[in-house]
Amino acid sequence: MRYLLQRLLQFAIVFFLVTFGVMVFMRVGMNKPGDPALSSPTQANSAVNLAALSLDSGQQLSGITTARIQARQLATRDSSRVQLADTTTTKKQSAAAKLAQARAAKLTATQALTAKRASALAAAKAKADAAEQKARESATRCEMMISGYHITATFGQGGSRWARNHTGTDFAAPIGTRIGSVMKGVVIFADWAGPYGRQVQVRHEDGTVTWYNHMSKFSVEVGETVYAGDEVGRVGMTGNTTGPHLHFEVRPDGGEPINPMPWLRNHCGLNP
Repeated sequence: MRYLLQRLLQFAIVFFLVTFGVMVFMRVGMNKPGDPALSSPTQANSAVNLAALSLDSGQQLSGITTARIQARQLATRDSSRVQLADTTTTKKQSAAAKLAQARAAKLTATQALTAKRASALAAAKAKADAAEQKARESATRCEMMISGYHITATFGQGGSRWARNHTGTDFAAPIGTRIGSVMKGVVIFADWAGPYGRQVQVRHEDGTVTWYNHMSKFSVEVGETVYAGDEVGRVGMTGNTTGPHLHFEVRPDGGEPINPMPWLRNHCGLNP
């Protein structure tokens, strides 16, 4: 009878400790952050250990040990899962941050390169424009007065069409063909000139005056500075003429006319 009571007492103690271990495990699972009671697997294991140590060393502990190990394993597994999830999230966030930094650095480098190229292109264009402007404004630069022409009369030529020998060179072209100044100069005359029709005179920096005659219209005014190639008028048939053409004359220092063809070749480097 005494042995039976001892066994019943041992069974009751084991049942109590197992139940207590399960309750400890459930308490750990439901514990909220900041709750001081059993907030970690270590505290849960300590509670089970304390319960187990309350027995005499001679008692059977197989049930207590089993409950304690199971509670410890479950708590440790849950904690490992949380730590693993946190580590994975941290790695992903770190990788995303590094990728964003790399993309930002690449974008900054691209923008800097684009700005550098744009600056270089702008500087090159400004330099080219300045060189072009300087060349355009050069007093020695020459351009042919007209295009799409054919010569119909030369200097010194005689005939019934003129009161005296021909004083210039005739460049025949369709009415309205553009006429440009042969060199840089200042317009000193732009008006009707009797048999010459509509006439423009340009004085160049060396004193030479060039005449542009029989024009259908003027494109300049007296006092205006023109550069080589700038339009002074258009081909016409005004004055004494038998067809549309430019009658071109060259007069050194504004005096008597000379043959335009050698002047164009030797002075301007042109070959009409």
